[in-house]
Amino acid sequence: MDDPRVRTDVLTEDTQELSHPDALDLLAHETLLRLAYTGPDGFPRVIPIGFHWTGDNIVVCTAPSSPKTRALAARPHVALTIDTNQGTPGRSLSVRGVDNEQARQFEAAVRSTYQQMARITIQPRWARYYDFGAGRLPGFLLKLIQDNQG
Repeated sequence: MDDPRVRTDVLTEDTQELSHPDALDLLAHETLLRLAYTGPDGFPRVIPIGFHWTGDNIVVCTAPSSPKTRALAARPHVALTIDTNQGTPGRSLSVRGVDNEQARQFEAAVRSTYQQMARITIQPRWARYYDFGAGRLPGFLLKLIQDNQG
């Protein structure tokens, strides 16, 4: 497994799950996340977008003229999810990398399309790692299951 590194010195109680080995695996191997933000009309948006994990921030890039660039300048709060159904069902990292060769290929493709890019850095304030196949569920769902069993 690639080591995406997480700076444990910057983790808080709300973000410590970023250091979970399976969360690190998602950060290292998945290529897309789903980014949620508020559009200029006040309605929510969710978009798939490539990302890079720096060890303490998630970075996405887009054209400076994109609607999300303007929307995030006005309302910078976002939520995102990185998930997969490959291998283990229902693994997901929710947050309120690409390897070096993939990054070079991505950069080359972007440079051939755009003259300039906007870099959006997302500093995690809250994170939860879920693995539905292993029983690592949101608290409300665990309580619902326990209440129904007992």
